[in-house]
Amino acid sequence: MTTAREEILAAVRGAIRTTTQAEAAVPRGYRSVVVDDVVALFAERVVDYRAELTRCTTAELPGAIRSALGSARKVLVPEGFPVEIGGTGAARAGTTAELAGFDAVVTTAALGIATTGTLVLDHGPGQGRRALSLVPDVHVCVLREDRIVPGVPQAVAALDPARPQTWISGPSATSDIELTRVEGVHGPRSLHVIVVSE
Repeated sequence: MTTAREEILAAVRGAIRTTTQAEAAVPRGYRSVVVDDVVALFAERVVDYRAELTRCTTAELPGAIRSALGSARKVLVPEGFPVEIGGTGAARAGTTAELAGFDAVVTTAALGIATTGTLVLDHGPGQGRRALSLVPDVHVCVLREDRIVPGVPQAVAALDPARPQTWISGPSATSDIELTRVEGVHGPRSLHVIVVSE
C-alpha cells in the first residue's frame, strides 16, 4: 500500500525523467525598450499615477517649486539640493517624529523611467535619506529631462547597485477589498513632479 505522498513523488520523478535538462530559451525582448519621446511618455505616466506634473526651464524652476509647495509652511530641503528656496523654513530633521512635523519635502531624483512613470532616488546630494521622501505629506521632486530613461532595464543598468534606492510611482496609495483607493496611508498623500529642461 502506498501513501499519497509516495504517489505524488513517483509522479514527479516520472515527469522529470521524460523532460530534457537543457535550459529553455527565455524571451528577453522587454530589455530593449525603445521610446520616441521619453519625456512626453514619462509625463503622461506620472499623471496616470495621479501625481501632479510641471514642466519648466531652469530659470523657471524656483517659481515652479514655490507653486508646487502651495500652502506648505514647513518644508524640508535635503543637503545638496541645487536651488535656494527662500521663505520656506528649510531645515534638517533627524527623527521620524521630527520629520512628521514638516508639511513637505523637496528633493531631486537620480532617474525617471518613462514607461512606468517612476522616480528613482538613490539618496545622493539633494535627495536625503529614504525617510525624507516617505514621511512628509507632500513630496515635490525635481528631475532634469536628461535623467529620464526609456525603461526599467536602462534604469537598472544606469544605477549603482551598491547604493540604496527608493522607487516611487505616484503618491502613496492602497486599496481596500472593494478597490476604493486611499492615498497617503504609508507615505506622501501628494506627489508633485517637476521636469526641468535646460
